[in-house]
Amino acid sequence: MARKQGSHSDITGPKVRDAALRLIAQHGYAAVSMRQIAAEVGIQAGALYNYTPDKQTLLFDLMQGHMAELLAALKAEGLQGGAMAQLEAFTRFHIRFHLPRPDQVFVSYMELRNLSADNFASVEALRRQYEDVLENILRAGEAEGVFAVPDTRVTTMALIAMLTGISNWYRAGGRLETDKIEAIYWDMVRRAVTAQGRP
Repeated sequence: MARKQGSHSDITGPKVRDAALRLIAQHGYAAVSMRQIAAEVGIQAGALYNYTPDKQTLLFDLMQGHMAELLAALKAEGLQGGAMAQLEAFTRFHIRFHLPRPDQVFVSYMELRNLSADNFASVEALRRQYEDVLENILRAGEAEGVFAVPDTRVTTMALIAMLTGISNWYRAGGRLETDKIEAIYWDMVRRAVTAQGRP
C-alpha cells in the first residue's frame, strides 16, 4: 500500500538528514555509523534504509542539497549593476547565506574526499557553477577597468575561501552584527581586487 502524504516519511526523512548532518559535522563522515544516525533519530537501524540506501548516498544528498539551495538562492538574489555592484552583492550574499549554516559549510568543504568518484564529479560541477558567477564578475570588472587581479581563477578561489572561512569563527550573539561583518569583509574584498587601490 502506498505511503500517504504527511506520513512518517515526510517527517522522518528530514530528521534523518538533519541528524546525519549534525553527526558528520561533529565527528566526521568516517567516524559516523548508520546505527548512530538511527539512534539519533530514534528509529531502529534497519528502518533507516527506508529513507536512504546507504551512508554514501546520504552524504551526497546532503552536499548536493546544500549546493542546489545555494545556487537557487543566488539566482533569486538577482545580481544587478556593474561589476563593482555585483561583487559587493555577491560578497554580502555569500556571508548571509553561509553564516547560519556552519554544519552544511563544514560538511560541504571537508567531506568532499569521502564522496565516490561519480558523486564527487556531480557536486564539483555544482560548485563550479557557483564559482563561475564570481569569476565572471571579476572578468567583467577587468573589462570595465575597475579590477586588476593577477589571475581570475585563483582570485575567485581565494575570495570564496576567505568568505567561507567566517563560518569557522563566527558565533551568533557575538560583538559584531552581521551587517558589520559584511561591511568589513566587503572592504577587504574590494581592496583585494580594485585596480591600483582605487575606491
